[in-house]
Amino acid sequence: MQGSFSKVAATEASPKWEACIKRENSLYDRGNDIRSDFERDYTRLLHCQAYRRLKHKTQVFFAPHNDHICTRMEHVSHVASVASTISKYLGLNPQLANAIAIGHDIGHAPFGHHGEDCLNSLLLQNGQNKSGHNAPKKFWHERNSLFFADYIETLPDPDAYEKNLDLTYAVRDGLICHCGEIHQQGIKPREDVIDLYQIKRPGIIQPFTWEGCVVKIADKISFLGRDLEDARQYHILDMSCYRQLREIVGSTLGFEGKGAKALRSGRAVNTTVLINDMIVDLCNSSSPETGISFSDEYFKFILELNKFNFSRIYTHWRLVEFQHYAKNIIETIYRTLEKTQLYAKNGRLASALRYFPKLCQTFEDWLVKYTNYQPQHQIDRKKICRYCTRQVFDITQEESFQKCIIEFISGMTDQFAIQVYEEIISF
Repeated sequence: MQGSFSKVAATEASPKWEACIKRENSLYDRGNDIRSDFERDYTRLLHCQAYRRLKHKTQVFFAPHNDHICTRMEHVSHVASVASTISKYLGLNPQLANAIAIGHDIGHAPFGHHGEDCLNSLLLQNGQNKSGHNAPKKFWHERNSLFFADYIETLPDPDAYEKNLDLTYAVRDGLICHCGEIHQQGIKPREDVIDLYQIKRPGIIQPFTWEGCVVKIADKISFLGRDLEDARQYHILDMSCYRQLREIVGSTLGFEGKGAKALRSGRAVNTTVLINDMIVDLCNSSSPETGISFSDEYFKFILELNKFNFSRIYTHWRLVEFQHYAKNIIETIYRTLEKTQLYAKNGRLASALRYFPKLCQTFEDWLVKYTNYQPQHQIDRKKICRYCTRQVFDITQEESFQKCIIEFISGMTDQFAIQVYEEIISF
């Protein structure tokens, strides 16, 4: 029902308000700012480099050359649109929902979820997790989005000093709790303020705010329909796929049901109709008492559509073939940089990577900004560049240096990773 969540929104009237707007470090005050705390967070995320790189990061189809295929940047824009629409209708705070949505994937690795799995495997192989096969993932993009927001991404202050984003707790919480891959009904926010780095698995801890819950559902709404549309663009779907889609619609919504229009012809995938119908159903089915929910028929439809996407799109042989290529790219870059630790300790990284100038320049700048690295025969470059960043990694410690490499690779775009890989293997 319209406005039914207004009493539980993240506003000054909420008992959670002070916790929501709390920052680890206060931001500078220009004296003429007309934005709210969440609007400032939105623009800080919008202007950070990790957000800019999303335009060349995989959503589903790797390193696409087709300009009309969805990339990670377009995906977060879809999520922001969906989350804002739902929040406005329900009476929640769209400014908070927008800020969470625009930044929720800044920690995504190159090559999408496959790249994420590759980086996690590297951490496991290097002995940083000895708890067995079922141990929690060491690299997962939701946590990495929080990590990038807190420790990696910077913006210049009015004096041109590069400082971390220092986002509000509500936005930071939304970044790490946004997982849309887990199927849940009746999502409600938790009540307690927790140390966000104590969260060990994605999707298990619910967000602190209703707006965070909305983004979690908006993430799912946004990718289901668009992935179908892109698969059709690449001719991934054959006639048996279209027949299966019609059967899913008929068995869950009915051929004349509300969602049937989105797939009415059996071959067309009308993303805007599909997304609109899911939004409307969610808004009509949710309440503060029952939580953020779909109707039973739509929830069943979403589960079946998700299964279809996994079996017919995400595991398609063409994508699997590229995954082998992507794995080799990530592991080659990792092994190349792993060999440079001794050189880095002595401030001689350029000697180790002299044949790979693109990789050398970017990795050395990364070390200057986030580690105790000091290039040999140079004055304090970190001070010259006005990097007011904490030392995040210790290059003298093997485990810390390995984590430093993993995080460096996680920030790469698909295209940049491919360029660096070709630089390494070319003679």
